[in-house]
Amino acid sequence: MFEQVPMFQNVGAGAYKPGLDTIRALCRALGDPQERFVSVHVGGTNGKGSTSSLIASVLTEDGHRTGLFTSPHLIDFRERIRVDGEMIPEHAVVEFIGRYRSLGLDCEPSFFELTTAMAFDWFARCGCDIAVIEVGLGGRLDSTNIITPAVSVITNISLDHTALLGSTEPEIAAEKAGIIKHGVPAIIGRADGEVRHVFERRAAEVDTTIDFAQDHPAWRDTATVDNHIIYIGTAAGDLRCPLTGDCQRENAATALRALAELPGVSDEAVRRGFENVLANTGLTGRWTVVGTDPAIICDTGHNPGGWQWLAPRLSAMADNGRLHMVVGFVNDKDVSTILKMMPRNALYYFATPSVRRGRDSAELCGLAARHGLEGQAYGSVDRAFAAARARASACDTIFVGGSTFVVADFLANNLPEKGV
Repeated sequence: MFEQVPMFQNVGAGAYKPGLDTIRALCRALGDPQERFVSVHVGGTNGKGSTSSLIASVLTEDGHRTGLFTSPHLIDFRERIRVDGEMIPEHAVVEFIGRYRSLGLDCEPSFFELTTAMAFDWFARCGCDIAVIEVGLGGRLDSTNIITPAVSVITNISLDHTALLGSTEPEIAAEKAGIIKHGVPAIIGRADGEVRHVFERRAAEVDTTIDFAQDHPAWRDTATVDNHIIYIGTAAGDLRCPLTGDCQRENAATALRALAELPGVSDEAVRRGFENVLANTGLTGRWTVVGTDPAIICDTGHNPGGWQWLAPRLSAMADNGRLHMVVGFVNDKDVSTILKMMPRNALYYFATPSVRRGRDSAELCGLAARHGLEGQAYGSVDRAFAAARARASACDTIFVGGSTFVVADFLANNLPEKGV
């Protein structure tokens, strides 16, 4: 799969294969496994992984055999396909590829199409009664969009993958709204102005209900205690969650609204699911604390929508010690917009993620200098982090991010001591 099929994380748009004919043909040859379990479909620009993981964790705690399909992976391909938190075994991946080859299909699926079919097939073979399916890219033409879910969820909209999905937020929203289907209730996390109208028009076209999580306060108050957010006064009682990024309140509200569309989920399952989300799903790279003295934090936020949350929090942290930023990007991101948002009160260590489409760190360093960011290029993520680690004192903070693939390179050699 990695060597013979184009993979988006390596080659970008060249691996994107819009359209549903191939995935339908592949799944038909496999006996349409996607029809053998209930599903929840989760799209949006940011927060898809966290929202999907919260929903899946609650469903697992509620006693359901729960599949979870996410992308991309950080360290191990098998992270993408989990049942009750357990990654698909290596032998099952090998066996699936063998079966696919034996089918002799005349279509040529992409890496993501093969992975999607593998996930559906594994969930069916494991006897999952429900699966949470994260959209890969967009929605309308995404491979996952052959399912008819119990509920369709869209977290939010911001500019990302503009070359493929559209250059404005309403255009991107129209693509993502394609997962809203006839008679399937739709939950939208946050949408304003024309973006909101796009979703409302789509719901009207397919004759379904639509609900915006932002319109319904999900809790009375929140507090951050012991590296957890406490959601006080939800319908399920007080919730304790180890996802502490500033964006996680929106993700939590969206997940709670989606869960309310699934009958019979107990309040106790919601409480346990929120508290145990990391253990139940393997989620990491969302404001994950890898070390202390100095604080070492990584986050996969990689677009302007993600950095609107990250930048203010990082700037505030610099008031309590020096901030060291190990950052890198891939070459198809709107880097200039993100660099304008990044903290000025920091030292930068620019890195090149190891995927083929990684942006050269020296080029990034020059671009960052034009935006007033002080730093040096180090090539690999390992070298950039080593330089930051050597320079940081115990009261400082080291942040690693800018790209999912920078975090992946970092975690490959620096597994977190504890996920918060």
